[in-house]
Amino acid sequence: MSSPPERGARSPLSTRLRRSASLVAAALLAVLASGDDLGGAPTKPTSEFHFVRMFYHDGALGRSYRGFGDRSWTVDYPEAEFHFHLGVSRLTRVDIGQQARMLRVTDDAIFDYPWLYAVEVGRWFLDETEAARLREYLDRGGFLMVDDFHGTLQWQGFVESMQRVFPDRPIVEISEGDEVFHVLYDLNQRIQIPGIAALMSGRTYEQDGVTPHWRGIYDDHGRLMVAINFNMDLGDAWEHADDPRYPEPMTTLAYRFAVNYVVYAMTH
Repeated sequence: MSSPPERGARSPLSTRLRRSASLVAAALLAVLASGDDLGGAPTKPTSEFHFVRMFYHDGALGRSYRGFGDRSWTVDYPEAEFHFHLGVSRLTRVDIGQQARMLRVTDDAIFDYPWLYAVEVGRWFLDETEAARLREYLDRGGFLMVDDFHGTLQWQGFVESMQRVFPDRPIVEISEGDEVFHVLYDLNQRIQIPGIAALMSGRTYEQDGVTPHWRGIYDDHGRLMVAINFNMDLGDAWEHADDPRYPEPMTTLAYRFAVNYVVYAMTH
């Protein structure tokens, strides 16, 4: 198996991506308001697999940026996608498209993609229509990975909307023997994967989220539909893959989780 992408000084491209991230987030909000395609990507898939970021409206804990609401869903964009693409293309033979997608769950195009990513879901709000559509997507074989939310309050914010999606399905701890931890890499080492801000302050946790949890929601046949990375920030580990301040073992583990989630989603 190939090694994760090489690390070193941050590339000029990554630097430009980082500096433009806030402006891009504001531009995305303007695109949303116009009703156009999110980010200008083609609606239909052009490769075997695409990173698909889920748009959502902010709830009570949501972020704002210079008067713009609904910013939480854009966190780590576009660097997380950029490095995710590098990692998956290096470590697998999956034909992953270079251009990621950003979709509302109410967009019919969502059914063309087997894998969906939602970030900072402790801050999200799904209304009944959005919840019903996400439930349909998952029941029909879709896979949702959620990431980067921490502590008691954000857990409550996540669960409030997720219970509208699946009021009758429990959230459980994923067992060590679950196939999602072994479908390609054997993920027997599961340490907390932190955000870089927490790491720079000498901790691996945020708020009161001291203990990492890998939780999930399953269908009636035992298929994992929702992979819940709680008290962790895999998106930051991808985003800072070429940053020498971020520990390489954590980046490597975050890539391996990503690869397993992708392969599981495409084969189940």
